[in-house]
Amino acid sequence: MQLETQPIFTPNFSTEPDRVKMLELVAAKLRHDVVQLVQHSRSGHLGGSLSLAEVMAVLYFSVLRADPAQPDWSGRDRLVLSKGHAAPILFVSLARRGYFPAEWLSEHRKLNGRIQGHPDRRTPGVEVATGSLGQGLSVVNGFMLAARIDQIDQRAIAILGDGECDEGQVWEAAMSAAHHHIPSIAIIDRNQLQIGGETEHVKRLEPLAEKWRAFGWQVIEVDGHSVPALLNALKIAWATPEQPTLLMAHTVKGKGVSFMENQVEYHAKVPKEALFEQALAELDAQVMVLEK
Repeated sequence: MQLETQPIFTPNFSTEPDRVKMLELVAAKLRHDVVQLVQHSRSGHLGGSLSLAEVMAVLYFSVLRADPAQPDWSGRDRLVLSKGHAAPILFVSLARRGYFPAEWLSEHRKLNGRIQGHPDRRTPGVEVATGSLGQGLSVVNGFMLAARIDQIDQRAIAILGDGECDEGQVWEAAMSAAHHHIPSIAIIDRNQLQIGGETEHVKRLEPLAEKWRAFGWQVIEVDGHSVPALLNALKIAWATPEQPTLLMAHTVKGKGVSFMENQVEYHAKVPKEALFEQALAELDAQVMVLEK
């Protein structure tokens, strides 16, 4: 696994073709890493990790100010994976960024391991333990209020699942951010599936974007698999310090693996070994195309 350990002290929102291709390649490699991670541990959430690959590539490899050699650097931007069950995509992103040796990934979901089944502060680069859904945006609001008090130029982002928006605390946090003019950033992984089935059948969310606007948020709807669209949306969010911003990232659950795409069973299902090999072969092919 090749690691990219250089610090980012200034966000890069460039959509130059070479940079976009580099980030698309990172996203493809992250998908491959996720499948390998779950294959090794025989446990973990694939669908909602694969849908976030471009989001994580853009954030960790171009936008978030961070220094992997100093995970607790005070000037860093902070990311909270509120949908903590998608921990595999977070862990492989941190490994590729050089927060910890890639070999640590072999400890995934092992007793006393440094890489647990959900985000845990013992893992370098993890800001807060998550997994109990609905709490991440409140934490981000707290980070941003602290930055205001300390007069630190900082951004904090919460990544939420769309099914997570069934939780009442999400809306309490959304209301608080708008009322107090907190420039929190939320990204919703809008893949339209949750563990119980289609989000609209479990508990109807639509009109979801309009609800967030009604709560006082700037809302940007974006193709969550388009690197340029994500970069442009985040650039707007960074330039809007007077109010919170939501990126509604429309994604495909299980993206990149043909038999997993839009299949709710792969929210948490671990495939048989032959299907793992098929998935890795598909993802290898996508990496090879982008490396040309």
